[in-house]
Amino acid sequence: MPQNRPLAQPAPRVAAPRQAIDGVLLLDKPVGLTSNAALQQARRIFGARRAGHTGTLDPFAGGLLPLCFGEATKFAHYQLEADKTYRATMRLGVTTTTGDPEGSVLATRPVLVGEAEIRSVLARFVGEIQQIPPMYSALKHHGRPLYEYARAGIDIERPPRRVRIRALECSACPLPEVTFTVHCSAGTYIRTLAQDIGEALGCGAHLTALTRLASGGFSLENAHTLDALAALPDTRRAGALLPVDALLGHLPAIELDAAGRTAFLHGRRVPVAAAPTPLRRVYDAGHVFLGLGEIDAAGMLIPRRVVDSSAAT
Repeated sequence: MPQNRPLAQPAPRVAAPRQAIDGVLLLDKPVGLTSNAALQQARRIFGARRAGHTGTLDPFAGGLLPLCFGEATKFAHYQLEADKTYRATMRLGVTTTTGDPEGSVLATRPVLVGEAEIRSVLARFVGEIQQIPPMYSALKHHGRPLYEYARAGIDIERPPRRVRIRALECSACPLPEVTFTVHCSAGTYIRTLAQDIGEALGCGAHLTALTRLASGGFSLENAHTLDALAALPDTRRAGALLPVDALLGHLPAIELDAAGRTAFLHGRRVPVAAAPTPLRRVYDAGHVFLGLGEIDAAGMLIPRRVVDSSAAT
C-alpha cells in the first residue's frame, strides 16, 4: 500500500448554481488532492456545467494545473502538448515501488557522491532522452491503466519513449536530498527522471516533492488557490478566468467579416485572402473568438473547431 500519502484538503464550502461558464482557470493545486478532485472543487466554486483539466498532477505534487470550463474544454489538448517546468526534490539512496513517496521502499543504498558529481550527471540528461514509462501511471494496456496491473503485481513491458529535457539545473544539494528545476517536453515523467538520475549516480533515488511551475506560456505566479477562489465574491469570481482562446496564443489569427462569421459558426467554408496554413485562431470584426480553422490551397477557411454560437457574443 502507498505510504506517506498527504491528507487531502477539505472541499471549500462554496457551491455556485450550475451555469454556462467559459474560460481557463490557472489553479494552484494543493498537495494531497488528485487532479480530478481539485477540478471538481473548482467546478463547484464556479458552478460550471462542463470542466476538464489539461494534464494531471499526482496527489503528492502541487502547482500549476490549468483548468478549462465550458467552450475552453474543446481546446484543452493544445495545453496537454505544451512544455512544462517543474521544481523537484529527490532523495538519493532510497528507491520505492512508485518512484515517489507514495510507494513502499524497495532498497536502500549508501550515497557516495558529492555535489560536483551530481551536477555532472544532471548535465548528461539534457537533450533528447528515452524514458520507460512507470508502471504506476495512467497509460493504457488493453484498455486498462498500467497502475491497475502494478497494484495486482503484474509487470507489463513498456517500450521506451523519446522526450526532450530542455534545461536541468541543481538548485540545492543538502545530501541525501537534491532539488532541481527541469524544463521538459510534454509526456516527461519526472519520477522516472529522478529514478534514472539515481541509477546513473549508483545509489538510486525517488522523488519526494514536485511542483509544476509553468505549462506552456502560463506560470504558477498567476495561479489561484481553491481557498482564495472560494473567498471571492460571486461578482468578482469570473475575473479569475482567462478567455477561451488563452490556450491558443501560439497560433496565428485571422479575422472574418459578418458574413464570414455566420458561415464559419455554422461549419461552412469561408473564402479568405490568405495563403494556405495549418490551424489559425478565427475572430470576427469585433475580436470575438470563433474557433479554429485551416486554410486550404484553394483559399478556403475550413472550420476545424468552432465555439458554440451563444459563446461567440
